[in-house]
Amino acid sequence: MTGQTLHFDQQHLRLTQVLFQDQTDRHNELVAERTWLLHPSERNLTLSGNLFLIEDMFSPSGWVLIKQAPLPHARPEPAAPDLHVVPLRSGGFEFELLSPENDSSQAWTVLEYYGDRLERARVLQDWQRSLRPETPFHRTPCFLTNTWGDRSQDSRINQAFIEREIKAAARLGADVVQIDDGWERGVTINSAQSEQNGGVWEGFWNTDPDFWQPHSERFPNGLKPLAEKAHTSGLEIGLWFAPDSWADFANWEKDAALLLDLHRRLGVHHFKVDGVKARTALGIENLNHFFSMVLDKSGGQIVLDLDITAEIRPGYFGAMPVGTLFVENRYSDWHNYWPHQTLRNLWMLANWIDPMRLRMEFLNNVRNTGQYAGDPLAPAKYQPDTLFATVMMANPLGWFEVSNLPPNFIERTAALVAVWRQEREAMSRGTFLPIGAAPDGLAWTGFLSVAAGRETGWGLIFREDSRTRQHPFSVPELGRETYRIEPLGGRGICTLKNGTLRARIPRRFDYCFFRFEKE
Repeated sequence: MTGQTLHFDQQHLRLTQVLFQDQTDRHNELVAERTWLLHPSERNLTLSGNLFLIEDMFSPSGWVLIKQAPLPHARPEPAAPDLHVVPLRSGGFEFELLSPENDSSQAWTVLEYYGDRLERARVLQDWQRSLRPETPFHRTPCFLTNTWGDRSQDSRINQAFIEREIKAAARLGADVVQIDDGWERGVTINSAQSEQNGGVWEGFWNTDPDFWQPHSERFPNGLKPLAEKAHTSGLEIGLWFAPDSWADFANWEKDAALLLDLHRRLGVHHFKVDGVKARTALGIENLNHFFSMVLDKSGGQIVLDLDITAEIRPGYFGAMPVGTLFVENRYSDWHNYWPHQTLRNLWMLANWIDPMRLRMEFLNNVRNTGQYAGDPLAPAKYQPDTLFATVMMANPLGWFEVSNLPPNFIERTAALVAVWRQEREAMSRGTFLPIGAAPDGLAWTGFLSVAAGRETGWGLIFREDSRTRQHPFSVPELGRETYRIEPLGGRGICTLKNGTLRARIPRRFDYCFFRFEKE
């Protein structure tokens, strides 16, 4: 192992190890923190992870240590340590930032900040944004719909169905209608036809050289008419794609050329990247070649949504420049979707991961209501616009067949979507800060997006299944100032002054969205 060494003369330091979890098909608690007040008797502290926080107990300053690599379980050497802390006889501590020899894919970044929690968040989020291309597709959050959340798989995918999806998505206010697995000629193991036709999950080019051509029966005229229809409707189509993991991504150049061709011919900017099995150092290297070629040769016009729901994948820190993270698959059909759980995952991750890097889902909550009979936190308890609000501080994913939504669902959600679209560009440039308690179904919780200078910003407050109609949030980051509040959405009233945000929301499972400006 090799690495750089940091030396601190300070004796009184707090060290926080932040542990992340992906493979969300099997996990739901995605962030855990463990803290040490460092002491000379704690010798040879050796830890694994991708993010560590060092705080000076007598100064409002600190350092965030980030390892740009897959999570420990997803690396070729999963048992190798990442951080070694040694107390010094003269006082203070030495931190060794470890990486395998000759492995450039595991690089460390050290960020220093001076100030409060908001300043730490600003430094961390600004750094993550600096890694992304400076194009609107990477800088402005995107509302994307995908039919897979209604569990029809590819059984309904065809030209007529996608045309209906485009029409409905335009009414909803979405930016992209993404066609998931099923647009292509080949059959994967996730296909509704896999039992009859023997689906595969890698080795696509070996199975059929035309695997990635449009399905001729479902799309007899190809995808171009759909791309044109979407464009005239004010949105775009996106596509699902699985880079070929066979032989450590030996076909990465073919894969990259395919995406670039679809981008140039059809104007596709958004691809969901799934099916990845990055099991070896060579596989990671070739996968990164694929990512780089797609970004470089498209001039940053392509955004890749990296699915982190299963398998061995780059995760939160392994391929940071390429696009957003498709965090979780949740389905009411399988009784594993609750809005407060998705909101919780976003809230927890947003303490460390820029929300502009996250794609989070909301579902059609009038489906499968029988699965939640008697459940006090059932999805049907939420109004449609509240469901959108739970994910609008990230990149929202409408995980449903838009054409099968009830009319009132589209109407109520579209009103908030229209406001969000007006605010999103400026709001996305702010620093995001989770406030209140972590969502658990019963909490008062929310987010701030604070503009540079702390003169203006946006707030989003949720009253979950709480008995109280009003709640104070401590926001010392905004100082002792008084702010004017402009309501933007929801059904509540908020005030903000003297470092306290007071929210009154009359009904449970509701929200308040507002803009604030210093008086």
